[in-house]
Amino acid sequence: MAALAWSVLVTGSNRGIRLELVRQLATCPQPLQHIFATCHEPRGPRGKALRELAAQHPSIKLVQLDSDNSPNLSLHATLRSLDSQQMLSVFATNVVGLLQVGKKFLPFLEKAAKDAGKDGLSCSRAVVINISTKLGFIGLCLSVPQAPMYPYHASKAAQNMVMRCMAVELQDKEILCTALHPGWVKTDTGTDKAPLTVDHSVRGVPAVLASLSQDTSGAFLDWEGNSLPW
Repeated sequence: MAALAWSVLVTGSNRGIRLELVRQLATCPQPLQHIFATCHEPRGPRGKALRELAAQHPSIKLVQLDSDNSPNLSLHATLRSLDSQQMLSVFATNVVGLLQVGKKFLPFLEKAAKDAGKDGLSCSRAVVINISTKLGFIGLCLSVPQAPMYPYHASKAAQNMVMRCMAVELQDKEILCTALHPGWVKTDTGTDKAPLTVDHSVRGVPAVLASLSQDTSGAFLDWEGNSLPW
């Protein structure tokens, strides 16, 4: 497996899939030098599990990062129950927040790509990975059994488009951009009905990240590296 980057920043890493991703990155066979684990309140009650993990691994650095002002979002809404503020709040997190983080860290990504001393796009150079979902695939909408989720589905479709646009814009800067679907996972959002555990979902992610290249910039992949439709 190819080496990953020396430094990785994971947003919203105090719970669920992203917390497990931080854990597995910290314990992988080729450990990273720096893992910047961010969340809204790393020193608050919701950051307890992340603090405990950081105490075990010196490579993990806790960072407070607020990309939006809506930490508690309602994802389910019917046409009758939906209000404009609810829709805007979810878009602020899933779409505008993604753009804000990308813009803020663009100078660091550019420097990493320039200083890497190697050619081609890869995770050992500079990369933006968006944790997305196949529920943003418009063609899948009619077969989703859950109650209507206008805010979540629409924002994830928009999020995928943002990632495609970033991949096009940043390719000349040698920065790789890819969207990753972690599967239907047992989390607060996925519920206990989901077939995958967090550990199972995240276990294959480092290998997928290490396999990314010029051919997968702007791609939409699942946690096993399979290509998904937009």
